[in-house]
Amino acid sequence: MKVKVVQCHPGDGAFPTFSKGTAVKITGEECAEFGHWFPCKIDGYATYIPEIYLADGILIRDYNPTELVQGVGDILDVKEIVNAWLYAANENGTKGWIPAEAVVSRSINF
Repeated sequence: MKVKVVQCHPGDGAFPTFSKGTAVKITGEECAEFGHWFPCKIDGYATYIPEIYLADGILIRDYNPTELVQGVGDILDVKEIVNAWLYAANENGTKGWIPAEAVVSRSINF
């Protein structure tokens, strides 16, 4: 699915990809704004993770928490939707997360 960015998203830094089986420590309460996402530490990195990627404090799939840095008008190809966040690729092939509120679907004329 293609979407268009309608709200600038500055991102939150770049992270490595953490492999399935990596231990994750939840460090706080569920995010109030984006349900089912939790603050955590993975290999010393502070970030957020969707609970569906975890089982008993272990990653059940590879995970990279890097957010896409995108400007208004950019077109993205959505790969996955997880609790109000999209994992998408931009036109250069760079992948990352962006909040769903920052985009509109292709059904809107752009």
